[in-house]
Amino acid sequence: MSVDERELAEYADTARTWLAENLPLRGDDAGRSVAVFHDLPFEQERALLGRIQEWLRVKFDAGYGAISWPAEHGGAGLSTLHEEAFAEVEREFAHPGQHELTSVSTELIAPTVQLFGTDAQKERLVRPLLRGDALACQLFSEPSAGSDLAGLSTRAVRDGDSWVVTGQKVWSSGAQFAGWGELIARTDPDVPKHKGLTAFLLPMDTPGVEVRPLRQMSGGSSFCEVFLDDVRIPDSLRLGEVGGGWGVTLATLGFERGSSGANVDLGGGFTQLVSDARALGRTADAEVRRALADVWVAEKIAALSAQRDRETRLAGGERASTGASAGSVSGPIGSLRKLAWATRLKLVSDAAATVLGSRLVADAGDGTYRWTEHYLGAPGYRIAGGSDEIQRTIIAERLLGLPPEPRADRGVAWKDIPR
Repeated sequence: MSVDERELAEYADTARTWLAENLPLRGDDAGRSVAVFHDLPFEQERALLGRIQEWLRVKFDAGYGAISWPAEHGGAGLSTLHEEAFAEVEREFAHPGQHELTSVSTELIAPTVQLFGTDAQKERLVRPLLRGDALACQLFSEPSAGSDLAGLSTRAVRDGDSWVVTGQKVWSSGAQFAGWGELIARTDPDVPKHKGLTAFLLPMDTPGVEVRPLRQMSGGSSFCEVFLDDVRIPDSLRLGEVGGGWGVTLATLGFERGSSGANVDLGGGFTQLVSDARALGRTADAEVRRALADVWVAEKIAALSAQRDRETRLAGGERASTGASAGSVSGPIGSLRKLAWATRLKLVSDAAATVLGSRLVADAGDGTYRWTEHYLGAPGYRIAGGSDEIQRTIIAERLLGLPPEPRADRGVAWKDIPR
């Protein structure tokens, strides 16, 4: 049965009733946090994760977790339109919030395991990840392989029924709290870089795994570097085919780009900016008004774009069970959305600097200094999931059909590429 407006409205009303039984209403947005990344001591961050995990369990058990996943894969068997309708209603209530690690677990790694995993891997991980019982991080980027992720050098060497892995990963959000990691390693240095990679599911308590949190310029330590010293992974935890790791990587990154911008609660926006501008008596300033208008227009365009996408799917008769677990990676459109979202975050940062002036760098004791957390955190999302430049290349080549970028290492074995 296809989805229509009446069905979505009834679903939203039912969800609102259930949410009201489980959460208080949300307060005034003007004073809420505008941080992009958490800046919490270790124990407080772990406690926050615990609250988010418990909320994921409550939602999942009530049928409001994995809403667009097919029922046979542990979901509610509804459409992405139902999922969006619930998310919109949920924002009316004071839920525990979000954390990069829970988002990575439910929105990136769970669908990747569902897409590429063996039956045993799916049974072991998919439902626990969706329900919040398990947490998993990405072990992708390396100090010398960020935007050029396919150039990574962490090695995995076959040894009987196991693989021995040695190398270093970095920018692994939440790795200090994760029980699992999705690891991409090089298994064949004698073929071109994209073809010699293999994906694994790594229990983070495996001997030889060392996690070191990294202090970010925004204050928090969500990012981590992970050292792998002769880490032994059984072949039963290989994710996908040997040499098929780049396909697994692209799927995970596709899920990441597709979900970028979906969390409108991340950081601040026009509502908080205009509230502070009024409190500071800055709304008559021409530059402040221009900056606020830029943010308002960007947010309005994003809302209209989402509405158009929704109406298109309604008109096309979107059906149930169309969620990520069915393999619906967003493709190059996800790069477009991710780039637009990162641009909006920068607009907010620029507007905050214009509104606050020196208050952005010196705490005046009036609450406006909190924008520093946004200003210093927002650039991270211009890198996460592929830098802005990578997104533009994908858009140019795959959406606009422009000639591909020249690549000197095309067809060259990884071991022969100068480094």
